[in-house]
Amino acid sequence: MRESRRLKLVISYDGRDFAGWQSQKHGNTIQDCLEAAFQRVCGTRLAVTGSGRTDAGVHALGQCAHVNVPAAQFAAERWLKALNGVLPPAIRILRARFVAESFHARFSAKGKVYRYRIINGTVRPPLEIGRAWHIASPLDRGVLGRAAKFFVGRHDFAAFAANRGKEERSTIRTVEYVRVTGRRDLLEIEFSADGFLYKMVRLMVGAMARSALGKESLQSIELRLERPSRVSARFVAPAAGLYLVRVRY
Repeated sequence: MRESRRLKLVISYDGRDFAGWQSQKHGNTIQDCLEAAFQRVCGTRLAVTGSGRTDAGVHALGQCAHVNVPAAQFAAERWLKALNGVLPPAIRILRARFVAESFHARFSAKGKVYRYRIINGTVRPPLEIGRAWHIASPLDRGVLGRAAKFFVGRHDFAAFAANRGKEERSTIRTVEYVRVTGRRDLLEIEFSADGFLYKMVRLMVGAMARSALGKESLQSIELRLERPSRVSARFVAPAAGLYLVRVRY
């Protein structure tokens, strides 16, 4: 067996045309495209391990992955150029470097940062289709800011998680910050936490938006954090507005 080295990749992608990160039979996922690119470059399909899954339609500015490559084949920079030469234009490797064998894209992660984009105006700009959630009705930005504060800290986020088909070992997460910024019709909500549950950001954004539209009280958000087992009507914000900004190690 040939010696291998562990290559760490930082990847950006436009998720609109892909069925998410996780490999699937039809092959139209980010992971499948990366593994196919490795096969084209070195003749062997290498397993690419990501920091976590992103859903269909979700974008990434800084997804992270690792892969074990033949030790003597290329320098890290050569891998970057070779892979970008065969990947679809909507997927790009931004950085590549060799790391210790002990590094694991998922298990070494200390946290992640996500950003959610909302266009809050009567007209949705055509270039924002698939890249932001369009809400035509006015959002109360003060309420958005107050809603954001409820999520900061260590909480049981079971009421802000979707069922992926397997039970989570723990639904407790620590959110370092939730920042709401806006300029004209564009609103951005950034979340930093030690980890995120399945659809957690989109469920938090859905609750924040409903509160800012006057369709849900701020107290209902607080109650769902205090009594996470309570099952109530929940709204999941669309995938199009979500971006994985970076993975913290």
